[in-house]
Amino acid sequence: MTIHTPLNDDNARPAGAGSSSAAADDHVASYKADLSVNFAGIRAPNPFWLASAPPTDKAYNVVRAFEAGWGGVVWKTLGEDPAAVNVSSRYSAHYGPNGEVSGFNNIELITDRSLEINLREITQVKKDWPDRALIVSLMVPCEEEAWKTILPQVEATGCDGIELNFGCPHGMPERGMGAAVGQVPEYVEQVTRWCKTYSSLPVIVKLTPNITDVREPAKAAWRGGADAVSLINTINSITHLDLDRMVAHPIVGDRSTHGGYCGSAVKPIALNMVAEIARTPETANLPISGIGGISNWEDAAEFIALGAGSVQVCTAAMLHGFRIVEEMKDGLGRWMDSKGYQRIDEFSRAAVPNTTDWKQLDMNYQVIARIDQDKCIGCGRCYIACEDTSHQAILHLAKDNGTARYEVKDADCVGCNLCEITCPVEDCITMEVQDTGKPYMNWMEDPRNPHRAACP
Repeated sequence: MTIHTPLNDDNARPAGAGSSSAAADDHVASYKADLSVNFAGIRAPNPFWLASAPPTDKAYNVVRAFEAGWGGVVWKTLGEDPAAVNVSSRYSAHYGPNGEVSGFNNIELITDRSLEINLREITQVKKDWPDRALIVSLMVPCEEEAWKTILPQVEATGCDGIELNFGCPHGMPERGMGAAVGQVPEYVEQVTRWCKTYSSLPVIVKLTPNITDVREPAKAAWRGGADAVSLINTINSITHLDLDRMVAHPIVGDRSTHGGYCGSAVKPIALNMVAEIARTPETANLPISGIGGISNWEDAAEFIALGAGSVQVCTAAMLHGFRIVEEMKDGLGRWMDSKGYQRIDEFSRAAVPNTTDWKQLDMNYQVIARIDQDKCIGCGRCYIACEDTSHQAILHLAKDNGTARYEVKDADCVGCNLCEITCPVEDCITMEVQDTGKPYMNWMEDPRNPHRAACP
């Protein structure tokens, strides 16, 4: 089979010419750090992978991604034939105040191309790019025979691993797949065990965030023999409505439906769920591929510090193109150099021990806001926020020239950070640690806790 490889905008290469990570870079690395990863036995030249989504739907896209320098891809979810049928339109967005896309909504289903075509393309791409991680996402009915049938076909492509799509929140759950499986730990465990029985490939279980406690399906995946988990999949969402037509976006005819929410807006939710799995004893050793709002190297570093061994990107690539990986790699490498990290595993999970339950926090720790008068522009945002919605801890003082001066009332400041957050000037308001002279004391030890004796 011949794959017609598109030319890059800046540097044309035929498929296979980039079969080493160095050949795929258009510039000499400006850092010394080694970005390579070994994730659940899957090696890649860097931790930046494209998530299973429209950008990985076919060889055309995947080859362009590898040429741009991505360390791996998760091929868009394959299913049984006949292939899924999609609707038009499929995407909508939630916009920030400056018109930027902060959240992205998607009602597209799994691949709408035949299994045979996908398998042929995966085989060829892996042959041409042997050093890149190529994971195949799968979703078939929750029946043992269905998995037993498709797994050998996928393994024959030479791919590096499989990712079980137990998270798709739209369309497929109505057919008993996707999140309909991921929301039931018993199903997660059962299907994972089938995959470990009928395939020798590493099995990554992709978890749904549309669940009360993400730790439960993660534990189930571990019990089923999963080699890793990936999370989060997209969140059930409706972004906005057309109030004239009284229908939500994206509009299909005169109706709509809930879709999967992703993009930078979901990052805080994803970070929390990754951390919960990383710090839970039963799943603490389970490799994690972090997904959810990763748009730059700092996002990636945060996911890695909270437990991820690789990161998957989708929305940022859809909005800005595959070349964003150059800045991601360069930024991460430079930061690692500045911190003295030679390899990613040197800071992986470094923040996990510092992430705990609220009841373990130090009740005697105290910070107070400080306003740098030389940097203050007198906008009054801190005062308004504190006066109207917080603790009335900022004074509004008139200056001789008619402008305002704002000062913190130490006795009333509880260190909530609201003024710092609302201030538009970087480092104008900082939180200063106070020496209380008191030792560490958590809520279980605090005499103000009326249930202290009963605390576990």
